Amino acid sequence: MHDPRVLLDPATDAARKLARRGFTLDTASLEALLVARNAAIGRGDDARGESKRVATSVKGASPQERPALVERARELKGVISAAEEEHRTLEARLQELLLGIPNLPSDDLPDGTSDADAELIRTWGDPGACAGTTDHVDLGEKLGILDLPRATKLAGPRFAVLRGRGAKLERALARYFLDLAEQHGYTEFSVPTLVNATTMTGTGQLPKFEQDLFRTGVGERDLYLIPTAEVPLTNLHARETLSLEDLPLAYTAHTPCFRSEAGSYGRDTRGLVRLHEFSKVELVRIVDPARSREELELLLGHAEACLQGLDLAYRVVKLAAGDIGFSAEFTYDIEVWLPGQQAFREIASASDFGVFQARRAGIRTRAKDGTRGLAATLNSSGLPIGRTLVAVLEQGQQPDGSVRVPPALVPYTGFDVLEPG
Repeated sequence: MHDPRVLLDPATDAARKLARRGFTLDTASLEALLVARNAAIGRGDDARGESKRVATSVKGASPQERPALVERARELKGVISAAEEEHRTLEARLQELLLGIPNLPSDDLPDGTSDADAELIRTWGDPGACAGTTDHVDLGEKLGILDLPRATKLAGPRFAVLRGRGAKLERALARYFLDLAEQHGYTEFSVPTLVNATTMTGTGQLPKFEQDLFRTGVGERDLYLIPTAEVPLTNLHARETLSLEDLPLAYTAHTPCFRSEAGSYGRDTRGLVRLHEFSKVELVRIVDPARSREELELLLGHAEACLQGLDLAYRVVKLAAGDIGFSAEFTYDIEVWLPGQQAFREIASASDFGVFQARRAGIRTRAKDGTRGLAATLNSSGLPIGRTLVAVLEQGQQPDGSVRVPPALVPYTGFDVLEPG
């Protein structure tokens, strides 16, 4: 969320920046609401001030003066009540408008609106070293570790069942990623996967993306299934003030994630790439805004280490201004090579949100000299288990139909190869 005064400040150049991501800022409506809200606040304050003076005057007034003063006090009470009601109404409308405005994209991002406009930063590994081009679904079925028909029987399309060594490999990946995160200084949390609307609003999922969420309830409470552990991890410090010298904070969690994938039907319907339910290890950093871009590079390195440790070929791209997420101001995508598709596919996004989420969630900072501000928040997958499993299967396939398990996972699995049957 934004400070409306900052959005209207010509020095911010908000309209131009938002236009780069395809969003038209209605400055006239924003300014009109802000002026009207401030006027209502002013009327209420003026009336309250006069009401205090009238109350003081009543005490020393003569019998002849008192009736008029009492009547004026009644009038002022009505003015105050009307001003407060108008203030509440206008504040709600202003907040609704502000909650729908995405973050301002960094000027460092390239122009464009799709992945075709992304800027290549670097590649790692050799995609040409893969021994085959069979996709993970065929591999998983031949190996006897993936059962999509039974998943569909249980829950419908876009769910998966892993069995035997497949389930063990899935668990091994999560443990490996959590151990890596701990080595990089992240504190592991176990967090709720059901959260309230305030929590979803804090990180930007609501109100913009309500159609993408699974909603449920407990009694009279509305709750949402989290699309990523970023939501509860970031909001751990909602409406708190953090000491600036205690930053950065580095948090991680392994959770199930739930996404309706509204609007994505027809894309990636085969296999594990785009599911309604999947698990993921998330990396979240809460930092001093002055260091957010340095912290993003550090976070990106931590996410890349997950793939490098598994010897999986990938590349890093800088997303175009019109292709970053609603809450982000700068995003790197990590794209892993999938031989079955003969393409690089996104496996993680490392994003700097600036103070956008902190303003929505109320995550404030205080320096030693008493100066107050807002924290910056960052997050990246570290990594999604399903998509990583896809890459492990496809990049590890051998000419005899077996799949080589990355050596880093063998201590967690107890086996180094997956064989047909």
